[in-house]
Amino acid sequence: MQDVVLASGWISTGALLGNDIKALIFNVGIPVLCGLFVLFVGWKTKAPGPTITAAVLATVVWGLAANMDTLQSKTVEDVTHYDSTMTVHKGDQ
Repeated sequence: MQDVVLASGWISTGALLGNDIKALIFNVGIPVLCGLFVLFVGWKTKAPGPTITAAVLATVVWGLAANMDTLQSKTVEDVTHYDSTMTVHKGDQ
């Protein structure tokens, strides 16, 4: 039986297609979609509260996408830290 990793390497797949398409997605695609999301919510609700909330959520998504490299290295540090500190003593189960 083979191990299958689900949803593995979407970013690496984009990198295989080329750094240009990766830069296009992160520098153009995500900001455009975030802007369209805010405009759509504002148009459909015609109220300031949901529109402001949509703008905050879009900003969070845009910011996380812009800092993907930082988040990736932080995640690797966390996983390495927890792997090295997780010890199971006999009788702890």
